[in-house]
Amino acid sequence: MRWLLVVTLFAAGCATVDGERDPRDPWEGTNRAIYRFNETFDEYLAKPVARAYVKVLHQEIRTRIANFFANLQDPLIGLNNFLQGKFEDGVTDLARFVINSSFGLFGIHDVASDGGIDKHDEDFGQTFGRWGMGPGPYLMLPFLSSSTARDAVGLVPGWYLDPIEEVRPINLRNSLVVLRLTNTRAELLEASRILEEAALDKYVFQRDAYLQRRRSLVYDGRPPREKLE
Repeated sequence: MRWLLVVTLFAAGCATVDGERDPRDPWEGTNRAIYRFNETFDEYLAKPVARAYVKVLHQEIRTRIANFFANLQDPLIGLNNFLQGKFEDGVTDLARFVINSSFGLFGIHDVASDGGIDKHDEDFGQTFGRWGMGPGPYLMLPFLSSSTARDAVGLVPGWYLDPIEEVRPINLRNSLVVLRLTNTRAELLEASRILEEAALDKYVFQRDAYLQRRRSLVYDGRPPREKLE
């Protein structure tokens, strides 16, 4: 998967698009081609697997699976909060991990949230943004969907620090990765249905929604007013 990121960055840098383009999306031609590839992959493989997954597993079981993977991310979320200077939130994230890993049976029960300890949403892309790095051009990644140059760079430390990467044997690790991706796609089935019904240009709708959401996350829901050109 990592080599796809490098290839995409190189290809996008060489791409040109005729006509007027959104200044946030200078590589729109390449991005739209990758978007079409992702849609085809999703339509013929990812979405059918996700639908079968929902049909076979009860919602309660899927929730426990989602909790397990979410719990593994809390230490990384805490690390990013510390890197952003939000030390109280970072301590809270580590407390969540300890509580859910013990009393929550390895995280399958979100005991911390039930006790009023809220979960945060931080990653290295947001940390780089808080450090002053601009988002850079919008980027559509193969299989991974929407990103920006900054967020794509932020994926790298996230990958290397992902605890799932340390699981052995390799077959077990790969099975956990597939399960996590399938569960994530299943959680997005309703959102993708709404997107298909509501958007005239799904690419533009998804791009704008992603950029707006990421900007809000970087500034914890209080982004500064954008300067008008």
